[in-house]
Amino acid sequence: MAQFTVTGDVDPFLHISLLQGEKIYCESNAMVMMESTLELKGKMTGGIGSALMRRFANGESFFQQHIEAIKGAGDCLLSPTLPGAIQVLDVGTISYKITDGAFVAAESGVSLNVRSQSLSTAMFGQTGGFFICEASGVGKLAVSGFGSSFVLDVEPGKDIIIDNAHVVAWDSSLHHEISVATQQASGLLGQLVNSVTSGEGMVLKFSGRGKVVICSRNRENFIAWMLKGMPGGN
Repeated sequence: MAQFTVTGDVDPFLHISLLQGEKIYCESNAMVMMESTLELKGKMTGGIGSALMRRFANGESFFQQHIEAIKGAGDCLLSPTLPGAIQVLDVGTISYKITDGAFVAAESGVSLNVRSQSLSTAMFGQTGGFFICEASGVGKLAVSGFGSSFVLDVEPGKDIIIDNAHVVAWDSSLHHEISVATQQASGLLGQLVNSVTSGEGMVLKFSGRGKVVICSRNRENFIAWMLKGMPGGN
């Protein structure tokens, strides 16, 4: 199997070592460096229909980069789109759902499939809209989020509530539901108004048994901060 190693503490690289014949795929423009024994191709994985669905579901580029060790073993360095930590997950008996823009790379044995979400989660979750990507199959999967990352273990009877903008990926077997952080107001509309006025956002409640990958930085706040720093930003 290909070797996935995260190198560097701040905005790290994903270092992948491939034996001859092995291949991986990654987000478009993720490749930074590769040895000459490797070959890079742009492909629409799964055809145009699947590519379009992943584009809408997870913010991926229409084409993905496929890297294969054609002439012998070789190494490559990848860089994620998001400025933050990389987490490597093992897909097999466990499949993972992935939030927008979190996918970095995966072994060829891992498939990204689009799944539908409930209406409430799609409208308020910011985790991929009505559709979301799920990684299944067998192999390594690399995901990234803003800032540092941490893996939480959810156990039966010990539900975990996480701010929606800090969720990167989670075990597909976990049950998740969307709500607002402030619960004092009656009814969903009242809770939403209270959430907006208090500055508290949407949260995801996870129950069951499995892992949740979170990141330290709020994605929406980070984007707003970056836009303020651009010419013409307020």
